[in-house]
Amino acid sequence: MPMRDTARGTPAIAVEGLHKRFGATHALRGLDLTVPVGTVCGLLGPNGAGKTTAVRVLATLVAPDAGHARVAGFDVVREADAVRRRIGLAGQHAAVEEGITGRDNLYLLGRLHHLGSAAARRRADELLERFDLAEAAHRLVRTYSGGMRRRLDLVASLITQPPVLFLDEPTTGLDPRSRGDIWDTVRELAATGTTVLLTTQYLDEADRLADDIAVMDRGQVIASGPPERLKASIGIRVEVAVRDAAHLGTAAGVLARLTGGEPAADPVARRLGVVTAPGRTVSLPHLVRELDAAGVVALDASLRPPSLDDVFLALTGDGAAARTATTSGEAVR
Repeated sequence: MPMRDTARGTPAIAVEGLHKRFGATHALRGLDLTVPVGTVCGLLGPNGAGKTTAVRVLATLVAPDAGHARVAGFDVVREADAVRRRIGLAGQHAAVEEGITGRDNLYLLGRLHHLGSAAARRRADELLERFDLAEAAHRLVRTYSGGMRRRLDLVASLITQPPVLFLDEPTTGLDPRSRGDIWDTVRELAATGTTVLLTTQYLDEADRLADDIAVMDRGQVIASGPPERLKASIGIRVEVAVRDAAHLGTAAGVLARLTGGEPAADPVARRLGVVTAPGRTVSLPHLVRELDAAGVVALDASLRPPSLDDVFLALTGDGAAARTATTSGEAVR
């Protein structure tokens, strides 16, 4: 079990008003974020939103220009050493040494973290066995697949049994099976009480793993909450397939009028999709009647809950009115 010294009720991560500039780039613009102990928080956002900068500040690799952040109960600036003793970090690219074995990588890291020789060997063997790398333990890392290297890198961040783990896009570039292996590892860590902050470009990854999601844009969190609540906050997804591609424009006009949204068209598939504006309701019979009245033959029409992709686009797309979305009467921020 990971070590625990955070006071009961204290968040594992508490961020208030963080700012960080790199020259003319204002990477963080008043970032606020709270992550409860023992949960997985998915940090989403477009490229340049500030996700990696946020992780680097929380991991004490970069000092903020303004604001406050505490990890495991310790201030990331004034108590940086205490924070470092309580976190693990796996970055976007595997940082293990390729010229030695997987077991030796973990053993050396254990020694660097001041474990005794015997304790470092025990910890290395324990982690290799626990995360299904024991059979490859004595192979050079350069012979590992990309997924195995990423898994070893993640395992390396657990040498000291940290209560808080930062994963910065841990599955980038991996094949589906390797991604699934990393997901299983994250789930196991969360089940044992580790707090995980996960940045990712894969929305399905966040949907499957995260207890809560924080969407960042332009250096701020613009929406947060459980995945299902975020989905419920943006309306219903409406999709229509038409017989004649020439009628896509007409169908788009009907959908825009009924939903209050801006339909996106796929001319090849002759399909349109749109998420209803907040407060708008659409019934399938009424939709089909309106399309028929406009002279559009619909081969298929459906209403379904929005995906996390829809949430992401609604919140971070150009002119996204959803930046001030509300759910259950409370501001999503």
